[in-house]
Amino acid sequence: MTDQSERRFNRAPASVGAVRAFVLAALPTEQARHRIDDIALCVSELATNAVEHGTPAGHLFLVRVIVDDALLRIEVHDAGDGRPRLQLPADEDLSGRGLCLVDALADGWGTMPRDGLGKVVWAEFKLRACAPMTRTVPC
Repeated sequence: MTDQSERRFNRAPASVGAVRAFVLAALPTEQARHRIDDIALCVSELATNAVEHGTPAGHLFLVRVIVDDALLRIEVHDAGDGRPRLQLPADEDLSGRGLCLVDALADGWGTMPRDGLGKVVWAEFKLRACAPMTRTVPC
């Protein structure tokens, strides 16, 4: 079974925390528990990129969460025309590490064009199915 939820957010720094809360609330707690920190960090990075680089002034961005039994997919849709790319920042650089974190923590990520303006940046996380209720050790 696949569940999907989505919400639009303002282009504002405060939206990053709101996106993180929205995504975490949509997660299947038992299956995602072992990935919660990775998911939260990646969501923060994707939302920050949408706010700082991807969403033109006066536009909203959309976050879609798709969950099935084995996979979580987070999509951030924005109206920006740039395509994010993995960078290798120097030690003294103050930015440019966000997608490096997503690349290291997510099981997959990428970009794709969307209908109309902009792009979708997505990250996927494999979820662990819990054992039957007879198991005495939690997942």
